[in-house]
Amino acid sequence: MRLSMPARLARFAMATGLVLSVGAPAAAPVAAADDKVLRIGVLQDLDSTNPYGTILGVGYEAYQLTYEKLVGFGQNIEPIPAFASSWSRSEDGKSWVFKIDPNKKWSDGTPATSADACFSWQLDLDAQKTGDSVGAGYIDYALGPNGSRVTKVECPDPQTMIIYTDDASNRVLQTYIPILPKHIWGKMNYKQIGDDKFDPPDDGSGLVGSGPYLAVEWKTGEEIRFKRNPNYDGHKGVEDEIVFRFFKTNESLVQALKAAEIDYAHNISPEQFKALKGEPNIQVVNGVLNGWTELGFNTYGTGTGKTIKGGGPSTKALLDPAFRDALGYAIDKQKLIDSVIGGLGEIGTTQIPPAMPGVPGHPTWHTEPTNIRTFNIDLAKQKLDAANYGLDSSGRRLDHEGKPISLSLVMPDSDANYAKAGQFITDWFAQLGIKVSPQVLDSDTLYARMLPPEGGKEGKADYDLFIWDWSWGPDPNDALDVFRCDEVGVSSDSLYCNPDYDKLYDQQLVAQTPEERQAILDQMQQMFYDQAPYHILYYNDNLDAYRTDRFGGWQNQPANGVPFMGGFDTWGETQLTDVVVAPSPTAAPSGQAPASGGPSTGGSNPPASGGTGTETSSGGIPVLPIAVVIVVVVVVAGFLAMRRNAARTADDDEDE
Repeated sequence: MRLSMPARLARFAMATGLVLSVGAPAAAPVAAADDKVLRIGVLQDLDSTNPYGTILGVGYEAYQLTYEKLVGFGQNIEPIPAFASSWSRSEDGKSWVFKIDPNKKWSDGTPATSADACFSWQLDLDAQKTGDSVGAGYIDYALGPNGSRVTKVECPDPQTMIIYTDDASNRVLQTYIPILPKHIWGKMNYKQIGDDKFDPPDDGSGLVGSGPYLAVEWKTGEEIRFKRNPNYDGHKGVEDEIVFRFFKTNESLVQALKAAEIDYAHNISPEQFKALKGEPNIQVVNGVLNGWTELGFNTYGTGTGKTIKGGGPSTKALLDPAFRDALGYAIDKQKLIDSVIGGLGEIGTTQIPPAMPGVPGHPTWHTEPTNIRTFNIDLAKQKLDAANYGLDSSGRRLDHEGKPISLSLVMPDSDANYAKAGQFITDWFAQLGIKVSPQVLDSDTLYARMLPPEGGKEGKADYDLFIWDWSWGPDPNDALDVFRCDEVGVSSDSLYCNPDYDKLYDQQLVAQTPEERQAILDQMQQMFYDQAPYHILYYNDNLDAYRTDRFGGWQNQPANGVPFMGGFDTWGETQLTDVVVAPSPTAAPSGQAPASGGPSTGGSNPPASGGTGTETSSGGIPVLPIAVVIVVVVVVAGFLAMRRNAARTADDDEDE
């Protein structure tokens, strides 16, 4: 099923967590005197405790604490037991058998069985059959034709789930569908579950789940509180409770960290990141974000010849790859990194970030293009002249119809860095004789303005350029998908269409080996760079900070990837130790890989190992330990996850 554009934007928000909060910091949580309470500060207010209803990064974090996935992610994004304790794969790669521990229980003591898993996955399959989605729609996308390609699930006995697919990839192990308790939700269909509020019960028992913590109290604009699940059978962190506190501004977030009112601050600014270095009992952590910030072009009509009455790009020059290529030489990406994001990022090139997991011997799916553009205003002018975009007597650049080129640039108000980057680009393009008119809009207004008629009958796609960002889950599919022809009116914001690109996309989906897939992805990345529907400005870093005087064992996921908050899973929350037990912090300072965590005092279970071993066989998308990653997420998302500052990763600063 193809997701609507709002749902895809929501999925990005889920994966990275980027929308500014409207809430205020809450009072300290009520807990027993001897309880260990982990207090996390975030720049957004929770929108829903329904896994299918949230569109924010904090919502993704919240539901993962309560509900397990079938298979979890380890520190290096390798598959580890979660709801399923082990798995194996058929010889033809088209089916998987997952085993559920016979002793597994829900938090209320009810046996947790394969029936719960089949019920949860079937919700998504039922929605796809009708062309519908569950709730916001970002989760069921994981099972669709561009996801894990699941065709059927069945559970022949309480400990066995069989999943059938129409390809031989390993994407089944990367799905982020929450396993819900059938004895609680089994009488509802996918529409009813998508609409339910999932409010925590008033008696403080918490939502029924199988994850490490249970949502027990939610105060809109203030906090959401979780308590330990006594029946959780995975590795346990030392914290008895986890509280997410919602802040309006970065300044109030950082002040709370300094005052020890919170233990962890998520998504601090580059200026704050630098200012916090050397602060007593505070460690800053700079992780790799599996995403990017881009300057995009409205290319509506490319590959189709379509036009929009009263809308669309203001000039056909935007449909010309030669024009877009020339403008790329007038963008000083290193200047943007240094001046806009404080030097905390990498120059962007292709649609697959360097943090995207890869294959053995090639640690990332990312491949640099062969013809990197360098900043050179004179060369940009020469290329425009060669492509017949000359100047008039007033020094204005003309399109092929002889009209002066004057471009509108739109961007969301969720991150001040967009406007900063936009001003640099406006000045650089002015040197080419091209006028750029920047405008900052709220996300809803921006979305409505960018929507083409394929996404709604009122859509006009009335813009020329835009600055925004994306964040992704552990597989390249989503990052590749948004440039397909079918995504015009769905998730595409550049409205790009190229049948040759689509053919390569379909081929990589069914590639039989990682090496075969990598070769196709290399072609797609080069094609994307040459055609330039985007100029990816930079791959952002992920900036967080935490206190070192209450908890130890802080770790990134993976080791040189996303910091503790905003990863693919709840792995980080289950690794924390008491600072008395582990006095040395283990999270990676300023992007360096952390040391391994100390022993946990919160439980005796050892860290979970992987599945049966057959899950790492070849077949399009291997799920193996990797060197780097995103995210977000988000999508996630997916996932993960998981776009854009409330409608793109909710903080529009962080997913999957």
